[in-house]
Formats: sequence, structure tokens, C-alpha cells
Amino acid sequence: MTEESPDKKDFVAAPAPNEQVLTQAPPKPPRARVEDVVEDAVETPKETMERKRDYLEGFLQKKPKQAGPGGAGGELQEAVVSALKEIYDPEIPVNIYDLGLIYGVEVDDESDVTVTMTLTTPHCPVAETMPGEVELRAASVPGVRDAEVNLVWDPPWGPDKMTDEARLELGML
Repeated sequence: MTEESPDKKDFVAAPAPNEQVLTQAPPKPPRARVEDVVEDAVETPKETMERKRDYLEGFLQKKPKQAGPGGAGGELQEAVVSALKEIYDPEIPVNIYDLGLIYGVEVDDESDVTVTMTLTTPHCPVAETMPGEVELRAASVPGVRDAEVNLVWDPPWGPDKMTDEARLELGML
């Protein structure tokens, strides 16, 4: 066996054609120093504590685009909801929308309105007249071609369906 001389190197693989060969190590980037900070960029304590502009502000205020009169958030649907908010439960001094009796208001492309609602109980004194009044009120909104009310009992109405405004009005908050 022969001894290798100290100046003799072992085999070194050649770099691939797409690799860059560095003969020297790249210079280190300069370290950041406190003195290098620009004085104009430093916020005062008051500026730090103030609330910054909410980046979602414009997004949350934007209304959905409507292709026609129907759909959630449409002008016709909002008008029907406003009309339904004028109907009050005869036993409770809260409108039926805030009371949670209206489960849904749908407006289709032909401006037909379908209101899905319930009553507080099946034995409600206005069980026979309330759906008819809701249908008349929804049909009387300008732009509505026809209105229909679907009276459902499932899911049953409960106080949890009321809005916070209704709870406040009834002293439940």
C-alpha cells in the first residue's frame, strides 16, 4: 500500500452545468444599528396607541352586486323585510321580524316573493289571520308581482330566535 501525500486531494465532483461556482464566500450583509433608523419613521407613543385604519372597512361596507331584483340583499327583498317589520304581534309589542317569526324572505327573478314563517305556538290566537296579513303586506310592496307565505312548524319558534332589539324591548337582556 502506498501512502497518500498530504498535498494530494481526494476526488472532488465537478459542479453540474446549471450550478454557479463560487470561488469566494459572499460578503456578509451589514448589521442593523440603532443609529441607522430614520427619525421620521419612528412613531410617537400617541401614534402607536391610536387605532390604525381598519383594512376591512371598505370590504364590510360594500353591498353585494345584484343581477336582478331577487337574491339576498336585493332592494326588493329589503323593501319586503321593511314592510314585514311593520306587522306587530298582538300579544307582544315587537314586530314579527324581530320576534324571529320570519325564517326567510326569498325573491326570484320574476319578482315573486316567498316568505317562510312560523308562529309562537300552533294555538296562537292569530294563527288563522297572521299568514294572510303577511302575504298581503308582502304583495303590497311596489315591484312585487306575487307573494306566497309558507307556514312551517319545524324548527319550532323559541325565544332564542329573537333579535337583541326584541329582547331589549321585552326586558330579556
